[in-house]
Amino acid sequence: MSATDRAVELTRAAAIAAQDKLATDVLAFDVSEQLFITDVFLLCSAANPRQVRAVQDAVEEALLGLGAKPVRREGEREGRWVLLDFADVVVHVQHSEERAFYALERLWSDCPVVPL
Repeated sequence: MSATDRAVELTRAAAIAAQDKLATDVLAFDVSEQLFITDVFLLCSAANPRQVRAVQDAVEEALLGLGAKPVRREGEREGRWVLLDFADVVVHVQHSEERAFYALERLWSDCPVVPL
């Protein structure tokens, strides 16, 4: 089983919104085979806490426009790693230092990449 069309649609919209706010290293993995809680993980980096928040706001606005509301938000106060859970898609907006340290792409490297 692979990610649903809806999950891919939301992922692409979130990626565009993140890139519009100059997020870097935007990458999505289809984790539907490994996890039951979501279909796609979208990872992106930002240079500083202010940019992390700007990317977060842009992603939320874009997905709200498609009828998706986050069911959970974590880390927004610190502005270092914000997790936005939209059920079908989980968006990780990470400060560049956290991205390098935690290297989530290594954890999910055996999952198919979602073309953006």
